[in-house]
Amino acid sequence: MKNVFKGMRGLIGSAFLFSLFTNLLLLTGPLFMLQVYDRVIGSRSEETLVALFGLVVFLYLFYTILEFVRARVMARVGARIHAQLNERVFDAMLERSALRKTNKGASALQDLDAVRTVFASPVLLSLMDIPWTPVFAAAIFIFHPLLGWLAIAGGALLIATSLANHWLTKRRLNEAQSVGFASNQIARQSEDGADYLWAQGMGPVMRRRWLSKQEEAQGKTLAAADWTGAFGSFSKGFRMLLQSAVLAVGAWLVLRHEMTAGAIIAGSVLLGRALAPVEQVLGQWSLLHRARTGWRGLAEFLDEIPERPEPTRLPAPDAQLSVRGLSLSLRRGEKPILYNIGFDVSPGEAVGVIGKSGSGKTTLARALVGLVTPTAGEVRLAGAKLDQYSPERLGQFIGYLPQVVKTFDGTIAENIAQMALEPDPDRIVAAAQKAQIHDIILKLPKGYDTRLSGSDSVLSGGQRQRLGLARALYNDPVLLVLDEPNSALDADGSEALNEVVRVMTEEGKAVVLMTHRTNAIKGCTRLIILENGQVSAQGPRDEIIRSMIKNAQDVKRVLSMRADS
Repeated sequence: MKNVFKGMRGLIGSAFLFSLFTNLLLLTGPLFMLQVYDRVIGSRSEETLVALFGLVVFLYLFYTILEFVRARVMARVGARIHAQLNERVFDAMLERSALRKTNKGASALQDLDAVRTVFASPVLLSLMDIPWTPVFAAAIFIFHPLLGWLAIAGGALLIATSLANHWLTKRRLNEAQSVGFASNQIARQSEDGADYLWAQGMGPVMRRRWLSKQEEAQGKTLAAADWTGAFGSFSKGFRMLLQSAVLAVGAWLVLRHEMTAGAIIAGSVLLGRALAPVEQVLGQWSLLHRARTGWRGLAEFLDEIPERPEPTRLPAPDAQLSVRGLSLSLRRGEKPILYNIGFDVSPGEAVGVIGKSGSGKTTLARALVGLVTPTAGEVRLAGAKLDQYSPERLGQFIGYLPQVVKTFDGTIAENIAQMALEPDPDRIVAAAQKAQIHDIILKLPKGYDTRLSGSDSVLSGGQRQRLGLARALYNDPVLLVLDEPNSALDADGSEALNEVVRVMTEEGKAVVLMTHRTNAIKGCTRLIILENGQVSAQGPRDEIIRSMIKNAQDVKRVLSMRADS
C-alpha cells in the first residue's frame, strides 16, 4: 500500500498545481467587483468596463478549463489506484476465502470502490481547496484588518465545526458500517440456503434477523446523519451570517471613510469563496469517512494476506504423491484435526481413504490440493512441495472434486472448462465423455450452451457431481483428488466414477478418493483408514477389507457372548 502512489506523484502534484491557479483565479470576481464599484462607476468609463469584462471572461474561461482538467486528473488517480490494487485485492479475497474459510474479501472490494469513488467526487477537490481558506481570509486584510480578523475568526470556527463533526460521527459511522455488513451477510446466507429456509419455513425468522440488523444500521446511520446535518446547517447558517457581518462591518468602515464601497462587496464575496470548501466538505463528510476507513481496511486486509512471489516454474510433474508427518490444527493448543499422516501414492495407483464422518477425510483432501497449510509435515508432488507451484499451475496438474460442487454464472461448457476465457471445445467434450455426462448434456435444450448460475436448478445433484468430475478432468491432471465423489450418484453414476478411476490408473496417473461408501472403492488398489484424524490402518484393498470384516465378526461374536451371559 505504501508504494501505491509512487507512480502517481506527478499526477497528484499537477492537481495541486492546478489548485494553486484555480484558487488564484477565484480572486477574479472580488477584484472585478472592486474595480467596477470604485473605478468604473466613479469614472463612468464604458471602455474600462468593457476591457475589464473581457479580461474576466478570459480568466473565467481559463478557470473552467483548469477545474475540468483538475477533476479529470483526480478521477484518473482514483482509477489508477483501482487498477493497481484490484487484481491484488481479488487474489487476496480468493486466498483468504479458500485457505481460511472467511468471506471478508467482499468488503475489501467495497473498500476499494469507496476509495475510487472519492477520488472522482468533487468533495476531494474541496478538501484540496481548504488550505487556501486562510489565504483568502488573509487577502481580506488588504481591504481592512478588522474584516480580516473577522474572516479568520469565522473560518477558525467553521474548521473547528468540521473537526467536531468528525469526532462525534466517526464512531457512529463505523458502527453503522459494521452492522450493515452483518446485515448483508445474513441476506447472502439466506440467499445461498434459500431452498432449506423455504422448505423449513425459516424465511420469516431470517427476515426478522435481517430486519433487526437493518434497523440497527439505519438507526446508527441516521444518528450520524443527524449530527452531520446539524453541523452542516450550522456551517451554512453561520457562513451567511458571517457574510452579512462582513457587509455590516464594511458599511460601518465606509461610513468612517476607512474603506471604499467596492471593498464591501469584494470582501463579502471573497469570504464566501474562502468558506465554501469547508461547507462542501462538511456536507460530504460521510463519503470522506467511508473512503478513509476503506483505505485503512484495505491496508489491514492486504497486510494480512501478503502477496505471493511467483515461484520458479517447475517442469510438469509425474503422479508421485508423498505425504510425510502431516498434522493440522486450526488453532494453537487445540486438538489436531489431522495427526502424523503419512503415505505414498505412485503413478498408476488409486488409493481410497475411508472413515466415519468427522474423521478428517475432507481436511486431508484439502491438504492434498494445497487448500490448507499443514501445521507440521509436508505434501509433495513429484518431489516438490505444493507451495513450490503457483496455484494456477498446480491446478493444471491436480484435479479436485469437492463434496459440494459449485457452478458459476456461465454455460455448461464454460463451467467444465473452469471458466477459461478461451476454452478448448475438444477438451470440454473429452472431459464430459470421461465423466459420462456427455449424453446427459446433449439432451438439455441448448446442450453445452445451457446457462448455469450459482444457484443452478437445471442439473440434479448427481448430474452436478458428474459436472464437477468433468471439470476436475478438463486439464488432464496427473493426480485426481475426489472428496465423497458418489454422495449424490445413482448406480450408473457410481459405475461412471469407477470407470474414471480405472482409466486414470491405466494412463499412469494417480487417484486419491475420500469416501465412506464401499461401492466407491471398487477401482482402488490400496485403502487407508482414518480414525479421529489418524491413520489406523493402510494396505492393499482386499487385505484391509478382510481385516475390517474379521474385526466386525469379532465384535459381533463378543456382543453375542455378552448377551448370552
